[in-house]
Amino acid sequence: MKLKASIIALGIAIFASLLASDPGAGAEPRAISTAKGQEAVAVTGAGGKDVSAIDPTTTAAIDAVMDELRTETDASAPNAAQETPVTASGARVAGDAQRTRFIIDLSRSLSFSTSALASPDRVIIDMPEVSFQLPPEAGKNGRGLVKAWRYGLIAPGKSRIVLDLSAPARLDKSFVLPAIDEQPARLVLDFVKTTREAFLSEYERPRSLETAAPKGDRKDVGPDSRTRPIIVLDPGHGGIDTGATGVDGIHEKVVVLEFAKLLKKKLEEKGAYEVLMTRDDDRFIPLAKRVEFARHGAADLFISIHADSAPQHHVRGATVYTLSERASDVIAAALATRENSSDILAGADLEDEPDDVADILIDLARRETKSFSILFAKTLVSEFESAVKLIKNPWRSAGFRVLKAYDVPSVLVELGYLSNKHDESLLMSGEWRERAADALVASVDRFFQPRMAQGR
Repeated sequence: MKLKASIIALGIAIFASLLASDPGAGAEPRAISTAKGQEAVAVTGAGGKDVSAIDPTTTAAIDAVMDELRTETDASAPNAAQETPVTASGARVAGDAQRTRFIIDLSRSLSFSTSALASPDRVIIDMPEVSFQLPPEAGKNGRGLVKAWRYGLIAPGKSRIVLDLSAPARLDKSFVLPAIDEQPARLVLDFVKTTREAFLSEYERPRSLETAAPKGDRKDVGPDSRTRPIIVLDPGHGGIDTGATGVDGIHEKVVVLEFAKLLKKKLEEKGAYEVLMTRDDDRFIPLAKRVEFARHGAADLFISIHADSAPQHHVRGATVYTLSERASDVIAAALATRENSSDILAGADLEDEPDDVADILIDLARRETKSFSILFAKTLVSEFESAVKLIKNPWRSAGFRVLKAYDVPSVLVELGYLSNKHDESLLMSGEWRERAADALVASVDRFFQPRMAQGR
């Protein structure tokens, strides 16, 4: 608006300047430059008078407006590009067990980088944020050296494709073909089968991801300065890691995020708690970062929210898990294995994670935390009994990496089984979500009641 007003004012000044001069009959328009000699302008005034007759004050005004125009254009150009992410509209894999090509269709060219991880063998493609508009079955079945692949948001403004390899493969060629006529731009990667030794030396390792929780939810809270218990809600999965997929195609990452937002709203309405979320949008957060977030925020309770799946479609009901070195049962062990593989699916480098610290004081804190975790789990099960369907033996335990904050009582809640048609419909039901969230709020109230009574 400011620039528009300047241009209008300049036009009036030029017109007034031309009227004040004697018209030159029949003069031809001619192009001249402003005082800075940068912008060629062809202007013909009344009676054919050209810009060369304009007074110095008006010429200076032209220079000022042109400078403003250049500044505004330069500033707006990158913003416009950032507002419209590249769109991926199609993808395919071609070739055989010796040589394989991966192709993805894009709305325009982009920059990308490749890296790899072993055990299992994966090639990782990192790029600026991409809007993936691909069919639901995309990536489930590969071909040749690429047996499957995943895609999604890996961090704010960054997307990732992870290719699962059927055998060690060398990246022979990689390039982007620009869009031509009706043909989209294309990202192309050619792989050739190689030895394991060559595979391990061929690629760089993935760069560490900056996947901090949303800025609005991160707080530095000292344990002596807080007046209300701090609760961290952890919607599982996110971004490239979709989690379980329902009978009708709904993704776990979507279900648990919506439920966590509802639970946060209900807890905050009590006015008794500070509530933080590890993620409040569709982004990937490594498991260790979730634990770090809870500890960094000096959380008093950590609730990781999930929705399970099972090969047996008749299995249904909610379950509450706590941490243990040895799984309580086969089902708990299998679930922990699946949940702990989240970082592998997203192409995260696990070598950067710190080892468990062995210290007698930490061990004592871990034991006390375990007792509080079990107390909350049992409290939650008792509240769930009258609100939602529970699985048989609803309190279970296993070695969940996301529950390993030694000083924060932590539980993992599986709201139900997306692999069961009835549970999936309940998880999508607003009425069921309200009932389940109310039961969780009641369990939180009961858990913190002794502390509230003591005024701390």
